[in-house]
Amino acid sequence: MRAIWTGELSFGLVNVPVKVYSAVESHDAKSHQVDSKDGVRIRYKRVREGTDEEIEFANIANAYESEGGDTVVLSKEDIKSMPVEKHREIAVTEFVPREDIDPIMFDKPYFLEPASKSPKAYVLLRQALQETDRLAICTFTLRNRTRLCALRVVGNVMVLQTLLWPDEVRTPEFPALTEDVKIRPQELAMAASLIDSMATDFDPEQYEDDYQVQLRQLIEAKATGGTAFPEAPEEETEDDEVADLLAALKASVKNREAQPERPARKRTAS
Repeated sequence: MRAIWTGELSFGLVNVPVKVYSAVESHDAKSHQVDSKDGVRIRYKRVREGTDEEIEFANIANAYESEGGDTVVLSKEDIKSMPVEKHREIAVTEFVPREDIDPIMFDKPYFLEPASKSPKAYVLLRQALQETDRLAICTFTLRNRTRLCALRVVGNVMVLQTLLWPDEVRTPEFPALTEDVKIRPQELAMAASLIDSMATDFDPEQYEDDYQVQLRQLIEAKATGGTAFPEAPEEETEDDEVADLLAALKASVKNREAQPERPARKRTAS
């Protein structure tokens, strides 16, 4: 892995030198655009509007609109002159209970590696977070953006999880949510029963990206002139018993009971 940021994690008067690494990578099959007629690759060029003159990426700046409506061009040097760009610091502002942050706020995760000769300060903060069962709220600047983050522990590494800003999370304004819907006690009890029948420990290893698996099958089949997916027989339609909600729930529970139970995994202490 290659570090994308190097600086210090600070809390109180303690500074912890760290390196930041992206914690995730894409498993999507790589592709590029081509002309569908003959497979010739499509290329994009950055050209001046109204001309065919190509502009080097290094000479491209960003234009913004001022409050007065004027167009203001900022170069990369202008951006780097901002004080926030000069601070190589992940600043811890507070420590909060884990449950205070709704998962909808979570964005991208980054691994933090201790970057000093002695990792003592890193290990101290990691163990303190585990002992108190809290998240550290931080701010830092990465790639021209100030990030709001939650610092948490995963295994033996500290993870910096960027958070969405409050105004980036939309308000769900759906008319159906305001309707007065009556739920029968039998329906609620049966729904709870179905949930109980499907309850287990989460094991992400049992899941796979069906789209990417089938995409690769399709790629290989096209490459060899074969057929990736023979036509499957039409599935039988559900009988009339599951026409209403309660009957569907009952049928679902019955179907779950007929399946072999998956053993629950042992929980490990975090």
